[in-house]
Amino acid sequence: MMNKEPHLDSSLSLRTVRWTDINAVAQLIYDVCEADGDTSVAITPDELKNEWETAGFNLETDAFLIETKDGRIVGFEEFFNEKAHAELQTDGYVHPDFKGLGVGTSLLRKAGERALAEIPLAEPDLRVFIRSTMDNKDVEGHALHQAEGYSSIRYHWRMEIKLPEAPPAVTWPEGIELRPFVKDEHAIAVWQANNEAFRDHWGSHDASYEEFVHSRFDDPEFDPSLWVIAWDGDEIAGFSLNRFRMGIGWVRSLGVRRPWRKKGLGLAMLQHSFGEFYRRGNPTVGLGVDASNPTGATRLYQRAGMYIASEFVTYEKELRPGRNLE
Repeated sequence: MMNKEPHLDSSLSLRTVRWTDINAVAQLIYDVCEADGDTSVAITPDELKNEWETAGFNLETDAFLIETKDGRIVGFEEFFNEKAHAELQTDGYVHPDFKGLGVGTSLLRKAGERALAEIPLAEPDLRVFIRSTMDNKDVEGHALHQAEGYSSIRYHWRMEIKLPEAPPAVTWPEGIELRPFVKDEHAIAVWQANNEAFRDHWGSHDASYEEFVHSRFDDPEFDPSLWVIAWDGDEIAGFSLNRFRMGIGWVRSLGVRRPWRKKGLGLAMLQHSFGEFYRRGNPTVGLGVDASNPTGATRLYQRAGMYIASEFVTYEKELRPGRNLE
């Protein structure tokens, strides 16, 4: 489907995404992240494939791109129904060489049009909104979102540590032991613990087991030997679900269930993860965190020696007033 947007430069055109575009889209995302100064938040074609295969995501209706007359992809946007057709999300990229040509405006407006189709599907009293997250250094991105009626509402950090040497041995809280993660035996317990641990976090919703399986076990970088599961008897006290991505170690999610908080378990799991990544030859470790995290995660990560490598901002546009899902 081709579409000529009135504000788009005449040398460019907008169309929906095809599976054959996947490598070019991944390269565009990498190029944009490289220009922003942080390629660790880019995505591989295999990760993008897993993302596009998420239940409810339709490539023909939920992803758009801008290309030149010779077929070079210079802009990309994807739309997600995050929850209940009311909490919506879009994610866009514009190649740095093609800014100022209407690419970002065309894509963001296209995502906005797609979002309007979700409103009748949401419960009639629910507040409906769309969110978009971008690198905080992107001056043009700030101006674009503000011009389109979005307001900045939240900041997020990518934190990092570069280990000059192996970290010291970890001291575990009394009664805690690590056990190897066995998918067939532990998957449901970890899924339940993950939902419980993140209920305090902004914008978080319980994931269904199917969603958890797709996002974690279908992840092309899934490595169960990197998962740190802390047990207290027959209960999971905490977890650090780790993986490698974009050339560095990555703490995808670290959580401690409420009864085991304030005992040093989070720091112990983080330091243990650092040591395992270092042992495997990856002295650089990163993670993402809400800058206003209510559980004190940012202080924990700084205490562990991590620093802020990049800052991101989330913009939001309300499409219909109403009650929040929370």
